[in-house]
Formats: sequence, C-alpha cells, structure tokens
Amino acid sequence: MRYIDTHTHLDGEEFNPDRDEVVSRAREAGVYKVFVPAIDLAHLGDVVTTCRRYPGFAYPMIGLHPEEVRADWREVLDEMKRQLSPAFIAIGEVGLDFYWSREFELEQMECFERQVQWSVETRLPLMIHCRKAQNEMVRIMRGYAKDLPGGVFHCFTGNQHEAEELLQFENFALGIGGVLTFKKSHLPEIVSHIPLDRIVLETDSPYMAPVPMRGSRNESAFTLYVLQRLAESFGVSADEVSERTTATALSIFPKANT
Repeated sequence: MRYIDTHTHLDGEEFNPDRDEVVSRAREAGVYKVFVPAIDLAHLGDVVTTCRRYPGFAYPMIGLHPEEVRADWREVLDEMKRQLSPAFIAIGEVGLDFYWSREFELEQMECFERQVQWSVETRLPLMIHCRKAQNEMVRIMRGYAKDLPGGVFHCFTGNQHEAEELLQFENFALGIGGVLTFKKSHLPEIVSHIPLDRIVLETDSPYMAPVPMRGSRNESAFTLYVLQRLAESFGVSADEVSERTTATALSIFPKANT
C-alpha cells in the first residue's frame, strides 16, 4: 500500500534534528511521495534544498502564504516569479486567511489573484489555503474557472454546502488531514457524501497531528491514521483509499509522476 502526503512542511525547523528519520518513518508507513509548499520568500530556498535532498520523494511548490502577505507583496511575488523553475510542481501555499486579521485583506485578495494567474499561465496546479474567506476566494477563482489546471483546497474542514461549492471547480480536490480523526469532528459524516475521487490525503505536518498522536509533532508517517479513518467513513478498504487518493493526487500534480 503506497500513498501520498500532499501537504507537509518538511523544510520546517521543527524537523531539523531528525529529518532523515522522519522521511524513513514515512516511507516505512507507506508514504512514497510528499509535496512541500512554500510560505514566503525567506524560506523558499529551504523548500528547494529539502526536496533536492530527497529526490523522487519530496516535491516543491512556490507561493506566498496569505498570512505572510504584507504591503510589499508585489516585490515578493516579482522575486518569486524570477525563481520559478521547472522543479516546482505547483503554486502554493496560496489563498486567503481572514481568521486572525483583515489588516491586509485587499492585499491578500490581489496577491491571491496574481498567483491564480500564475497557475493559468504556467499550467501548475494550486495548493489553496482558505480560512474565513471562502466567499471571497470563490469569487476570485470563478473569473478563471475555465482556465485553471486544477489544485487542492488544503485542510478542508467545512460543511456539505461548502464542499459542493468548492468541487464545482474541475480537477480540484479537497485535502483531508488530521481533523478527520478528532473526536468532535463533523468531517467523517461530511466526507462520506463527497466522491472519494475528489479527496487527497495530507498532514500539514508538523501541525494538526491526528488521533492518536494529538499533542505531538505531526509528521508524514501519520498520514496512515487519516487514511484509515477515511476508509472507515466510506466503508471501504484502506487499500482502496490508498489507490484512489494517490491516483487523484497524481492526476492533479502530473509533475510528481517522475
């Protein structure tokens, strides 16, 4: 059984003491590829270096995370665009986040739209982060819906209506992670009404560790707990979830087929 963690911050300093061991544990657990999003310009080099360290296993993305958007976002994106190379498999992690603050609301929306345009121009899929901003995000994306190559709505925790709205975008899937395993989570019921072929696995490690590892540093090996809970929700085997989520991930991120 082989499967993909479509969202891990493997480059993060949390993994500096034992990154090789983290990768080894992931492989032993069945994870054979991981996708590593960028969050800002300062750490983009770390993303690239980390993925080069694990060729054929770790694949980099490029993008400016909404929580990192400031008044200088145009200059940041200009420099990122200069560094955009064939090594990157996606534009991400990008999106909108109005959970903590709306101080840079306008800048976030302009920055997100610019990166959506990158996706259209480069044919690279999007890895989208969205919190408390789905209406605004959908409104921006609808202007490009016919031209977008696809992507993932990362860390989906919404309701049935929100899921249906997001899945109106073709070749997009919902990223399901550790929240699925939480005791009071409504996600097991929600996901059972979503086509399994529109779901991909993720950890968002080192954050959001699943049960039974809550409270500890998350890592890609823990994708297995999400996979198992997803199999329970759908009433199918873990092998079927592995096969179908992997097929979906590779169809959205074709550059990771290498």
